[in-house]
Amino acid sequence: MQAKINKVELRNLKIEDYKELKKSMVESYPEMAGSYWREHHIEKLLSIFPEGQLVILVDGKVVGSALSLIVDESLVDKNHNYSDITGKYTFSTHNPQGNVLYGIDVFIHPNYRGLRLGRRLYDARKELCEQLNLKAIVFAGRIPNYGQHAETLTPKNYIEKVKRKELHDPVLSFQLSNDFHVIRVMKSYLEGDTDSKEFAVLLEWNNIYYDESPKLINLKKSVIRLGLVQWQMRQLNNLEALYEQCEFFVDVVSGYGSDFALFPELFTAPLMADYNHLSEAEAIRELAKYTEPIRKRFQELAISYNINIITGSMPHLENGTLYNVGFLCKRDGTSEMYAKIHVTPNEVQHWGMTGGSQIKTFDTDCGKIGIMICYDVEFPELSRLLADEGMNILFVPFLTDTQNAYTRVKHCAQARAIENECYVAIAGCVGNLPKVNNMDIQYAQSAVFTPSDFAFPSNGIKAEATPNTEMTLIVDVDLDLLKELHEHGSVRILKDRRTDLYDIKKINP
Repeated sequence: MQAKINKVELRNLKIEDYKELKKSMVESYPEMAGSYWREHHIEKLLSIFPEGQLVILVDGKVVGSALSLIVDESLVDKNHNYSDITGKYTFSTHNPQGNVLYGIDVFIHPNYRGLRLGRRLYDARKELCEQLNLKAIVFAGRIPNYGQHAETLTPKNYIEKVKRKELHDPVLSFQLSNDFHVIRVMKSYLEGDTDSKEFAVLLEWNNIYYDESPKLINLKKSVIRLGLVQWQMRQLNNLEALYEQCEFFVDVVSGYGSDFALFPELFTAPLMADYNHLSEAEAIRELAKYTEPIRKRFQELAISYNINIITGSMPHLENGTLYNVGFLCKRDGTSEMYAKIHVTPNEVQHWGMTGGSQIKTFDTDCGKIGIMICYDVEFPELSRLLADEGMNILFVPFLTDTQNAYTRVKHCAQARAIENECYVAIAGCVGNLPKVNNMDIQYAQSAVFTPSDFAFPSNGIKAEATPNTEMTLIVDVDLDLLKELHEHGSVRILKDRRTDLYDIKKINP
């Protein structure tokens, strides 16, 4: 990981990016001196196919790019080289009426590799392919490690060994892991590519949504995938052990394509075992020292795994006052803090916690969301204020010790889903911590709740985890169903409120 990253952005390339693009490209291909796009090439690409030219920026700096053309399938079927497919670098082969997205370049600056930024570019290309209703993505990938094996292996044998993971190729291995399949070996593809012995592998990704009879496609994402972590409390030797467990779950839920990962309230409590000789109030203040490093690690994981992470909650000291807070770590590298508004009598008595003072929704790439920690969901005014701001999904990290405490959280969360016409996702901790005072037992059954109408499950429960078992829950929620409910539901709770008689508003907006 580089020095602190504040923001990651994927967007279309602009001509103003050229100087940085050139610099990053030169540093990405040190073995091919002089092989970078000139400014007139970029100007041409932007004039004929601006939506096909993508860049990744880290803190405003261009660190990667993916460039593409649309070509007719017949060009791909023929044997060709790089000069042929680009029209001898004039891009005359671009055909807006073609049916194949052809990748002519992709790179990530060496200092920013390992953050899965290349995968973001590939995913963006796939989305573009689907949106434009193109049949496939095709490109010829270099095999830069082949030169080390050329005396003993044919290109075909080399590719087979890479497929079987007996050998690693930095380009081909990555492309195969991104669902591209090999079509054929290309000979004399890129002049001057000595590392690959001028061989390349023609690869293809098929668009399963391709329709030969083009029709309008809804470009806005409506189905959001949630990944809930039902966390097992266990003894942890150190902070690295916590990180390892966190990354395991982020890896799992992102592997299923989740847009959000939700962790429970105070899941970092096992780290208090080292301070059990102190009073409960002193021990949790020691735990608060880990909060900022944990936030930073989650921020890195959000970038690396391309997922928005709701970090549950953890203690946070600010000017001597102890709060119960969490962080929304977005996949663009930014993060925002939220705080528990209502603290329980137990939190006040044993830890001396204070409630936060900010009520707000959060803008994400999946729309507006709300986050409320445990006890907060038992106060309906809060979620109504968030619904008025456009919240579609409410996330509730919780920690309950007994089943009756869990019942309060569960039924209040279900009520919030119905009355605010939104989805509510709750995630809690299970197990026990015999060496941590005031955190000895936990009870949880994580779940996703829905409004109650014909488009949703009749009991208002989209999915539930197994009680008191460590696991993940992967759930899809459809935002378009909420839009339909708002306008045409059997009842329309938000629309039918008698605001001529009553209203709810923030005292300090």
